[in-house]
Amino acid sequence: MTREDTPVPPPGCPAHGSGERIPMYTPEFAADPQAYYAYMRHHGPMAPVELAPGVEATLVTDYATALDLLHNPGDFRKDARRWRAFNEGMISPDSPVLPLLVHRPNCMFSDGAEHLRLRQAVTESFAQVDSRRLSESVDRIARYLLAQFSARGSADLLNDYAKQLPLFVFNELFGCPAEIGDRVMFGISGIFDGVNAEKANEVLFQAVSELVALKRTRPDDDVTSWLMRHPARLNDQEMAHHLVLLLGAGAEPLRNLIGNTLHLLLTNDRYAQSGLLEEALDDTLWRNPPMSNYAPHYPARDMEFAGQKLSAGDLVLVGFQAANAASARSTTGQGSNRAHLAWSAGPHACPSKEPARLITLAAIEHLFNELPDIELAVPEESLTWRPGPFNRALAGLPARFTPVAPRHAVQPQPSQPSQSTAAAEAARAKGRGGLWSSFLNWMRA
Repeated sequence: MTREDTPVPPPGCPAHGSGERIPMYTPEFAADPQAYYAYMRHHGPMAPVELAPGVEATLVTDYATALDLLHNPGDFRKDARRWRAFNEGMISPDSPVLPLLVHRPNCMFSDGAEHLRLRQAVTESFAQVDSRRLSESVDRIARYLLAQFSARGSADLLNDYAKQLPLFVFNELFGCPAEIGDRVMFGISGIFDGVNAEKANEVLFQAVSELVALKRTRPDDDVTSWLMRHPARLNDQEMAHHLVLLLGAGAEPLRNLIGNTLHLLLTNDRYAQSGLLEEALDDTLWRNPPMSNYAPHYPARDMEFAGQKLSAGDLVLVGFQAANAASARSTTGQGSNRAHLAWSAGPHACPSKEPARLITLAAIEHLFNELPDIELAVPEESLTWRPGPFNRALAGLPARFTPVAPRHAVQPQPSQPSQSTAAAEAARAKGRGGLWSSFLNWMRA
């Protein structure tokens, strides 16, 4: 290796010259992940990393190696009960990454015939989502959210729009009534924002358990009821854990995808001025995928993979962002090309990528149609990215625009309290918030 080829650790990297694992949870990593990925590659197609203090893993940073792993369920398993470090008590029970890594009885953490049974229930239930109905839902929710800030002339597009819209859409898709929906939104936000995550997880699981009980007695035309009716015959525990998975996976990645695509549109005139929204979305999935590192797998046996030794039960993750940058873009190009790994690949690939594309594009189109002169309100370099090993997520996206009077009244009160209104009031009285209730009240006016 020449002097010029010698890898240089990124600024602030504590692994510099120490031989330690490369940390992925620091503000420095969030600010410039590509510098870290470039440094990781001197280890080869996989690198030793630390997801949180004391949580060690191996990260795949090479595109071809990632595909080999994702398409090899025989050697690489998803059942987190194989995680050796966790089983040996080496992982702190209050580790911030634990909720996204521990085993749950759902299709993400299962293998073989059990995975096939659970996966079919999810994919076939989502297949019943009508694209027209979904578009109408996004339209209603976008109009409601825009009405909250369009007259101000400024907004944080991430927290006022991109964060809220997926939560509202998925509450509607899954048939959440007001009081349950309020707690679902509180729980998901708390888990991913790291604000009282333990309590948020408790609230979320209780809420989805109540939703399961409700749909057992009063099924409707929604994803929860379709999942319940599926021949896989999910029991109540499986139903609850799948709802946590699907509502959470629908909310956080979509929040980041909408936010990251808006970031590209507002910082690169080529896309916005030419109306190249789909191209901007695809380029975002290449450059800043909403889940930049995930897909936890565990070797089924001691083995050599991609020239490196792995032990049974090691935690191995796929660096979607790193793999895209390292190989795919340099060989296949960007733009309309969709060979990126943002949706993962293989038997555990994202089952709802088409609805995710529809929601993202519709949300952005509504925003630009309503506020055509919207622009970034701060210098691009002042934007910050949320620390964390899994997400590629902005902390905020301040914007300004010419104020526009809302086309609809904001949060009107219905003339007669309905059952859902009473439930929403009860939720507020218990300190559970009322975002979903407010939207339903607005819809009924």
